[in-house]
Amino acid sequence: MPDKPLSFAATCALLILMAEDREISNPELKEKYGITITGKERVALTEGKLMESRRQGRSFSHVLTDKGWHHAREIFHNGIDAPSTGFAAATLKAFVSGLQRHMERTDIRLAEIFGRGPDLTPTATEAPVEDPPVTEAAEPSASVEAAPSSDDIETMIRKAYAQLADKPNAWVSLTLLRPRLGDAPRDRVDAALRQMIAQPDVRIVPWENQKTLTQADRDAAVLIGDQPKHRILIGA
Repeated sequence: MPDKPLSFAATCALLILMAEDREISNPELKEKYGITITGKERVALTEGKLMESRRQGRSFSHVLTDKGWHHAREIFHNGIDAPSTGFAAATLKAFVSGLQRHMERTDIRLAEIFGRGPDLTPTATEAPVEDPPVTEAAEPSASVEAAPSSDDIETMIRKAYAQLADKPNAWVSLTLLRPRLGDAPRDRVDAALRQMIAQPDVRIVPWENQKTLTQADRDAAVLIGDQPKHRILIGA
């Protein structure tokens, strides 16, 4: 919870930043939503360390902090303190309540709903990749070891997680986990992770604050559905 209760307007601003999950300027907020984050709302969110705000030219840009994400989760857990009258407030309360029921039913997190993954679409300026020359495949040598099976890779993942987790039900970054899997092929590891997410003791999620990701974190992510996910939890 913030040190001081947020006004309804400041809470709405926080939820808009959560839904955007990126840095967004006041002019863009005005164009997209018809509002700007200024005055008391900006002061409350920045002083509460729920939002970072910086000047860009003649306006401000804003982005939610980790503490802001935490407060958003509290809102969806405890409900929103909205005015008792008016369709806008009633609609928001109904939306928050309904989304919370969905999250409890599906065991999904806010970051999985609103988080933005990196843009994986190649740019139009990229040169087309030429097909490599066709060469005849060499006969496999009898001494070459067979690739590990899916079950073997899952065992390796679970062992690596146990080595890295500093406490029960800890989140472990895939950036740290992948190097412990030896020469296991990347596509086989990704396939195993996609299968494991269906198991009741496994959760694989994106980082909630995408701004903190390094390039190594992005490279280590596994694409599940249409979203890169960066950390894993194996436990009860």
